[in-house]
Amino acid sequence: MNPDDARVKAGRLKQLREQHQVGVAATQALLKEQQAIRKELRQALREGPRTVPEIAAATGLPAHEALWHVIAMKKYGLVTETGLDDGYYRYRLTEGARQ
Repeated sequence: MNPDDARVKAGRLKQLREQHQVGVAATQALLKEQQAIRKELRQALREGPRTVPEIAAATGLPAHEALWHVIAMKKYGLVTETGLDDGYYRYRLTEGARQ
C-alpha cells in the first residue's frame, strides 16, 4: 500500500470511529450493567439453588429481568436446572460459574 492509500484509509477509519462513538459507548455501558446484574445473580445462587422469584427477591430485580438473565446464563452453561419447586424451576450455578 502506498502512502497516499494509507492516509486515505486512516482518514476513513477515523471518520467511522467518530460516527459510531455514541453507539459504541452505549453498548459498552449496557454490557457493564449486564455484567453487574449477572454478578448479583451469581452471588444469590452461591447460597444454593433458587427459583426465579427467589432470585428476584434476593437481588431486587423484577422477576421478568431476573428470568431473562437466568435464561441467558443457562444458554451459556453458567446455571442449570435442578428440579421443580411449586411449579418453578430451581437453578444452581455450574462449576465454571462459581468463580
